[in-house]
Amino acid sequence: MAYKKFAVSPGFEEGGSLFKPEQLAMLGSIVGADAKIELTTFKQLYVELDENLFEAVQDQLRLAGLDIQPAGFYTKNLIACNFCRGAEDAGLNLAKRLDQAVAGKEVPSPLKIGFAGCALGTSEPLLKDISVIKMNKVYDVYVGGEAKGIKARLGQLFVSSLPEDQVIPVVTGLIKVFQEQGKKKEKFSKFVQRLTIEELHKVTGHCFN
Repeated sequence: MAYKKFAVSPGFEEGGSLFKPEQLAMLGSIVGADAKIELTTFKQLYVELDENLFEAVQDQLRLAGLDIQPAGFYTKNLIACNFCRGAEDAGLNLAKRLDQAVAGKEVPSPLKIGFAGCALGTSEPLLKDISVIKMNKVYDVYVGGEAKGIKARLGQLFVSSLPEDQVIPVVTGLIKVFQEQGKKKEKFSKFVQRLTIEELHKVTGHCFN
């Protein structure tokens, strides 16, 4: 029997990434007792099950309101804060649109993208590969964070004071450069070091304000 794996997330709202009890109950009943469910650091659940059930199970989970994405070398669902300052002040609507724009893109190495609705950064955005932080009515974007290993590092400021309508183009532009110029299995933090911030500015057409 061959097994395949996919990722499941609940999306997010005020309060963060919240699985509803009925969604978890539905997940267990749909995937069955033989499936394996793994809690990841991406705020996703990885589900591994018989490949013959793969498509049918994913369709049922989507009907239950869950978001389904590929597992492995893809951009993950946006890792967001709990929007404790409220939906409007913390940029919840932008976060939802950003999640839809970035999740599930094939990349040289798994890519974590963070979002924080204020400078408190409770979602630890500077430890993510790419992060967006709302600063009052504008946004800062950081790149190259790394949470793992003895050489863990904070992300570097890539561009500051972006208006809301430029955030998604900047982030998707960074992903595109990584897709085109990243080496297989190269971590994004290593990619940023190799290419340099200055070169990223050139190839994406963005610079500090």
